[in-house]
Amino acid sequence: MNGSWSSLVSSAASECTQVLEKAIDQDWSRNAAGLEWTCRQTLDHMALGVVGYAGLLIAQPADRYITLFASLDPRAPIPACLEGLRIAGTVLAWAVREATPDVRAWHPWGHSDGPGFAAMGIVELVVHTHDIARALGLDWVPPDWLCDPAVERLFPDAPAGHAAVDTLLWCTGRIALARAGRREQWQWHGRVR
Repeated sequence: MNGSWSSLVSSAASECTQVLEKAIDQDWSRNAAGLEWTCRQTLDHMALGVVGYAGLLIAQPADRYITLFASLDPRAPIPACLEGLRIAGTVLAWAVREATPDVRAWHPWGHSDGPGFAAMGIVELVVHTHDIARALGLDWVPPDWLCDPAVERLFPDAPAGHAAVDTLLWCTGRIALARAGRREQWQWHGRVR
């Protein structure tokens, strides 16, 4: 199963960077939609998070974050930053693929395993790509085939009966759903179920 999760992480990184490549000439200093970070800062957050999940999975700490923080060069042009994001996705995909089923690592939202960290990486990639795409005028929504496994793995309280992308965007406080309103606060459930 870790192989398919690994492939999903790689696919998410590829999908997201291909979308964002369409906006390399845009103003990345504007805020990403719904965030207090600029689009450029959001890219850095994505890379840091995805590499961080790989590091947690490799180090397997029981009670803390790891001390490795991998960020993008603040002087790098956007195409180079997108390359960095693809590298981050590859590192996480490798860590997920190599993790045995018994591997567990700390996360503040629940100790997790390879599939859990893969799902976290997918959420970081697709949700923040959506935030950036909206700010830069790109017409893109995360594909259901990436959203569905992440929702199933991380959001056991997700409402049924909606498209996977809408459910993920609701779960992460991006949109309202009929009869569910909009979440003001949220977190995923990383623990192994």
